[in-house]
Amino acid sequence: MAETKKPAAKSAAVKKAPAASKPVAKKAPAKAAPAKEAPKAEAKAEVKEAPKAAPVKKVSKGNKKRAESTRLLDKYESSIKKNLMDKYHYSSIMEVPHLEKIVLNIGVGEAITNAKLLEDAAAELALITGQHPVITKAKKSIANYKLREGQAIGCKVTLRGVRMYEFLDKLVSIALPRVRDFRGVSKNSFDGHGNYTLGVKEQLIFPEIDYDKVNKIRGMDIVIVTTARTDDEAYSLLAELGMPFHK
Repeated sequence: MAETKKPAAKSAAVKKAPAASKPVAKKAPAKAAPAKEAPKAEAKAEVKEAPKAAPVKKVSKGNKKRAESTRLLDKYESSIKKNLMDKYHYSSIMEVPHLEKIVLNIGVGEAITNAKLLEDAAAELALITGQHPVITKAKKSIANYKLREGQAIGCKVTLRGVRMYEFLDKLVSIALPRVRDFRGVSKNSFDGHGNYTLGVKEQLIFPEIDYDKVNKIRGMDIVIVTTARTDDEAYSLLAELGMPFHK
């Protein structure tokens, strides 16, 4: 009877062994939190370095206007003003006449039947002046020409400031000398108030126009508006600026 009780004691010892390993499994996941702090340090470093990578310089409007200049405008400021002051004996430098604006106008009467001709004219005018033109419309209806009020019949550009001087410099030094049998422009095209009107028969005289891409040869009117009070003062101003008047 004593020998049958011993195996029962050994089996009890075997059952208690797994209970001792339970506390070890609970302590393992306790240490794993510091990984969240790493992105914060990187974000701070990126914020500090961003301004150094792309510095932005602020330029005032006054400095931009001083930076924009042309050869003809520099000539007017340096010598033409003084010459006109000595010739007409103005009491103030502000009385010296200067250019106010230049208006270029192209009339496209064929646009009544073919609107594409007006688009071509506007594109060529934009190439010549470097400025987007404005479409001009009829002010009244004319039955004989099949023209209705408000219908698009042309385009125009108004140049001021630096672009105005750039265009005039190109006109007197490059475009007009390319006119066939050119002997100078007329002195009688002033309007009595110091403004000068010039007609151009072909747009091909301007270097921006490609001869092979021109669908039709068309002319344009160029009006030079000055602050001169008389035609004589306007003539002297334009002559100083290089306008090739006929002698």
